[in-house]
Amino acid sequence: MTAQIHTSSFQFLKELKANNTREWFNEHKTTYQNELQKIESFVDSLLHRMKQHDEIDTVSGKKALMRIYRDIRFSSNKTPYKTNWSGSFHRMGAQRRGGYYFSFQPGGQSVIAGGFWAPVPRDLKLIRDEFAFDDKPIRTILASPKVKTFFGSLSGETLKTVPRGYEPGHPAADLIRHKQFILTRKFTDKQVLGKDFMKQAIDTLRAFRPFFDHMSEALYVPD
Repeated sequence: MTAQIHTSSFQFLKELKANNTREWFNEHKTTYQNELQKIESFVDSLLHRMKQHDEIDTVSGKKALMRIYRDIRFSSNKTPYKTNWSGSFHRMGAQRRGGYYFSFQPGGQSVIAGGFWAPVPRDLKLIRDEFAFDDKPIRTILASPKVKTFFGSLSGETLKTVPRGYEPGHPAADLIRHKQFILTRKFTDKQVLGKDFMKQAIDTLRAFRPFFDHMSEALYVPD
């Protein structure tokens, strides 16, 4: 039986969005737990397939998924629950950098993303130095048909100007200004709930590899 995301899992999120209170959630806790098990099963299958072509240290779908409870301490949005199923996979080893992220949410807001969300200063400098030295390899990867078709262009937070230590007119200035290095593919509800979504998800996750491999090489410094 092909693992897939069920319509009921999206229906629960829609109802939660319309009734985002602790009282409603507690009344529907059993429904939440049932839908969570379905999502865990799908992510388990996704993880199993991922491990056939990448080294992932995430041990299970349950461990990959993020909690549905929101941290509202410093947020103006005081609704207590997230209205998506989200999680991440972590690559294993110093020579395999980059992380995978997924979010399944009604309303055409589902995404599979990958990249480098918050590089530490040392890693950020290594990446920028790599681009400053030779930006042709990364541009070739970003311009490849599969990357363009699946992800479009590189996204993530950027600086308004080139950071100190790099020439303002550098040919790779657009890349050097990045603080985050992320590729994202969006999906419609029809795609996510379709029987072939597992294949689409795996194809998408595999498409990150040239990007990850190049960035990992830039970031790997032998001891």
